[in-house]
Amino acid sequence: MKRALWITLPAGLVLLTIGVVLWLIPHARQTGDATQPSDATVAADVLARGAALVTLGDCRACHTTRGGAAFAGGRATPTPFGTFYAPNITPDAETGIGRWTADDFWNALHNGRSKDGTLLYPTFPYTNFTKISRADADAMYAYLLRQTPVHRANQPHVLKFPYNHRLLLRAWRLLFFRPGVYEANAAKGTQWNRGAYLVQGVGHCSACHEARNALGAIQSRDNPAGGLVLNWYAPALTARTEAGVQDWPEDDIVALLKTGVSPQGSTTGPMAEVVYESLQHADLADLRAMAVYLKSLPATPPPPAAGFIRVSAYEAVAMQKRGAGLYADHCVQCHGDHGEGRAPAAPALAGNRAVMTIAAINPIRIVLFGGYPPGTDGDPRPFGMPPFAPSFSDQQIADVLTYVRSSWGNDARPVASAEVTQNRAGPLW
Repeated sequence: MKRALWITLPAGLVLLTIGVVLWLIPHARQTGDATQPSDATVAADVLARGAALVTLGDCRACHTTRGGAAFAGGRATPTPFGTFYAPNITPDAETGIGRWTADDFWNALHNGRSKDGTLLYPTFPYTNFTKISRADADAMYAYLLRQTPVHRANQPHVLKFPYNHRLLLRAWRLLFFRPGVYEANAAKGTQWNRGAYLVQGVGHCSACHEARNALGAIQSRDNPAGGLVLNWYAPALTARTEAGVQDWPEDDIVALLKTGVSPQGSTTGPMAEVVYESLQHADLADLRAMAVYLKSLPATPPPPAAGFIRVSAYEAVAMQKRGAGLYADHCVQCHGDHGEGRAPAAPALAGNRAVMTIAAINPIRIVLFGGYPPGTDGDPRPFGMPPFAPSFSDQQIADVLTYVRSSWGNDARPVASAEVTQNRAGPLW
């Protein structure tokens, strides 16, 4: 199910109209209650905290192009609005943040504004980062200033009309953005509040795991679905049938975050990158706090089965039959006659919620391009699944997935071959 962030042209024009009205309205520059840290006197513990927070925020991954210098920008993020390119955040004076003050950095995280006051697009998740405390923002700033400066000019975004007009952001922010540092819940304990702060703020989990409305803003109150990000589906963290961990032991949640694998499941796609680049390096106490918070999230129903390419009951039966043959020839050796799996090499498919999500995007992409958990200190040589894109047609992939999703007690909708075609065309991520 592709819950993409489409804004229709009429909606875009509505925003443009509102933006024209609002463009003269001044926006107060909030600087918090801290002063810029002295370059020579930043304590070691502040730098260590800054390093941990920058790592938890996965800043290096987003701000580093493949094969490029760390934090020097250039990584592309494709979206329905166009392609966004991450900026250089090394301390280079001309092309990076070398001339930024701590107030400038805070203003970007907290208010979504660049040094010169330019409104930032919310692909930079300031809607989450606004929850970061001023002290933590200063620590992150201090750490980034001590990285190797790289002279690399920022690449302009390539956006469709009318989204290339930043004027629209004034209206979007009026509707959907309220800056505010995280406020602790007095009814909860210290560990829960730490986890909530990390998940909601610096970890910005909702930036991927929550559905968006027609204007690209989170719509979790109206729809419990997950989000579409980098051509993969980030399942809902509240739905037990998707990525909800309400029934998991805390240790299994921590293991998944730390190593990418656990007795309950494993990570692939962009989430595997998050574990590899970010979470495996996090402090165990922070990961446990995140687990406590994630486990406490109220459970929601699964997303509704709507908006998909329909497969007739007659065709589904034929697909299951063809898929059974493909499974016997290509899958049974690893995944077992009854989908029981062969640990630790291959996961069970029977009862596997990653196989049965309403959105079939992830299983499609795993069969197409392979499934690879991250190589981490806790799991340095993970087993992986080979890609079948070169050898299977779109119809064959749809057939075998339809068989898997309807066998051994699994009860998920059939997968149409057109869905496979849509995912074959897109980049891996």
